[in-house]
Amino acid sequence: MKSLKLIGPIAQLLTLDKLPLKGALKDEQLEILTNAGILVEEDKILEIGDYAGLLAKANKLQTEVIQLEGDFVALPGWIDCHTHICFGGSRAKDFAMRNAGKSYLEIAEAGGGIWDTVTQTRNLSQEELTARTVTNSNRHLSEGVTTIEVKSGYGLTVAEELKMLRAIKDADSHTKADLIPTCLAAHMKPRDFEGSKEEYLQDIVEQLFPTLKSENLTNRIDSFIEQSAFSPDEINSYCQKAKESGFDLTVHADQFTTGGSAVAVKFGAKSADHLEASTEKETVLFAKSDTIAVALPGASIGLGCAFTPARKILDQGGSLAIASDWNPGSAPLGDLLAQASILATFEKLSTAEVFSGLTFRAAAALGLEDRGKLKAGLLADFNLFPTADYREILYQQGKLKPAQVWKKSWKT
Repeated sequence: MKSLKLIGPIAQLLTLDKLPLKGALKDEQLEILTNAGILVEEDKILEIGDYAGLLAKANKLQTEVIQLEGDFVALPGWIDCHTHICFGGSRAKDFAMRNAGKSYLEIAEAGGGIWDTVTQTRNLSQEELTARTVTNSNRHLSEGVTTIEVKSGYGLTVAEELKMLRAIKDADSHTKADLIPTCLAAHMKPRDFEGSKEEYLQDIVEQLFPTLKSENLTNRIDSFIEQSAFSPDEINSYCQKAKESGFDLTVHADQFTTGGSAVAVKFGAKSADHLEASTEKETVLFAKSDTIAVALPGASIGLGCAFTPARKILDQGGSLAIASDWNPGSAPLGDLLAQASILATFEKLSTAEVFSGLTFRAAAALGLEDRGKLKAGLLADFNLFPTADYREILYQQGKLKPAQVWKKSWKT
């Protein structure tokens, strides 16, 4: 017989159901159930509704009743659709130098930057990388993030990228969070590669892509389109070959200069992430496409630069997700809810827009349709916040953490 659980009563349950994938949202559009319960069968939501009615049904079935004491707000588990939490070392020196006024070039010349993390990551074994990824994943999970995208990109050779992606795959079996791997071998041309950028990308296509498929390491390919990495012209052939090989695409776009968003839309990428430099031209592109715009406020906070124009993207009719960009260099904070709360303040985002950006819109950026809302048939991933008013969650700017995090019907 299948396992049944009833969790409740819940003061406010925000289903996020019936909200559109694209465009601006008002809080009045939120579906809020009061005195509610969640009936779970195995790892899926069986039914959501009035707690008293579900309790009467549960009493007729062999159901475990988890009765809550006190007031709680229920929301779908957060989905972080952009992280770099598989890495070695620290870049605290970079952070201090940046705050002291040093430029990116000066930091790189002093031995910092992405290449510093590449070097430190290469020095770790696969087992050590697995352990670090599990530790970071579990911290994220404790703060309500039940699904976590994790990128490679600090290996930058075929062997080292495989080491990272195998570590991410192994970490997924050692944490209750779901880890979604992404290959970011096109993070930059490695300093120790003697050929051109085009030759490096061709090596990745020919030598790495087949193993990604044969070992089922990822179905997602990312690339960094920027002056310090790859130009739109340099990356076009790579994206085309990745798409022809059956991979989903995502793009680091418009962080410092524009051009990446157009590439993402051109190739039908699931998402374009960063977008701090995006103009009205780029926001219109998102409105006319199915590519999800992903804001990374952690990078803006870490670098002290402008935020993604989230308000304009939504008002133009685009879809906006919010992710942490947790990485050792530009976004060490890693606290997804705190970042989203800060972004909401600066970009004037409604609570409905923020919650949607952390849940079902982030799921769409990962191509996932089985989570992100509290609805029958979807995964039983949800957070219980110790408050009777959902508005307290963003009001406390990340200080109010979930009292309980449920992942596939199991309390973590």
